[in-house]
Amino acid sequence: MNETWTLDRTYASPAGTVRWTALGDPALPPVVLLHGTPWSSFVWRDTARALAEDHHVFVWDMPGYGTSAKYEGQDVSLDAQGRLFAALLEHWGLERPAVVAHDFGGAVALRAHLLHGARFARLALVDVVALAPWGSGAYRLLGEHAEVFAQLPPALHGALVREYVASVGGPGLRQEVIERLAEPWTGEEGQPALYRQMAQNGQRWTDEIEHRYGGLALPVLVCWGTEDAWIPVARGRALAAAIPGATLHLLEGAGHLVQEDAPAELAAALGAFLRAERPGASGAESAITHG
Repeated sequence: MNETWTLDRTYASPAGTVRWTALGDPALPPVVLLHGTPWSSFVWRDTARALAEDHHVFVWDMPGYGTSAKYEGQDVSLDAQGRLFAALLEHWGLERPAVVAHDFGGAVALRAHLLHGARFARLALVDVVALAPWGSGAYRLLGEHAEVFAQLPPALHGALVREYVASVGGPGLRQEVIERLAEPWTGEEGQPALYRQMAQNGQRWTDEIEHRYGGLALPVLVCWGTEDAWIPVARGRALAAAIPGATLHLLEGAGHLVQEDAPAELAAALGAFLRAERPGASGAESAITHG
């Protein structure tokens, strides 16, 4: 795998500087990739490069994440991220791109579409935060005591972050990937930023939109790792059932970070969906296996 990943462009948002980049020929159909928490666009590096063969691929770090701005008092709630995503699409001049979202990036994309007028050609939801209940006991504990955890000694905080990142299920992440995923959450800016976003987010942001999923009128693909330890695969089945005409695609043995566990298989599934002229058959379910 190529671990080099740089976002070389910026957007001045109300929540601070957003770093982003684009891959592929600008003449090709656009697709935007959204990460979740505690991740960044780094999780999409292999998928983005694969999709860039026949798409113009946009990737970005949300405010408070990755290489984008982090600061005290920053609004990094799902409400703010949804509004910002709709504005970012306007900044990019994308009127109707395809969108691929992971983890709470799913809630961000759905809020942008359902509440803020963002239009998508099609939407792929990969192990997303979208249905109640969500938020593990550890996530809630860390968020409820953000000020306390922000003061942990750096070494202890670093160990906590690495263990948290590694708990996603599946075959297990490589140590160098764990270190890269944990890195943005260390240091004077990163440590409080981790707990800040946990404190600001909760189920209320999906409760506001969950009742509207039945009205989604665009092609939707739901991809899910069968060994996701954070959001069980049953939630993926329920989400696909709640969206008219959605196709469910399972990745056997993959955990929550399917991008790491089965990058080629995920890219193939997304590529086929993005190239399709019409959605798959209603209620269809397929499975991918990987070695």
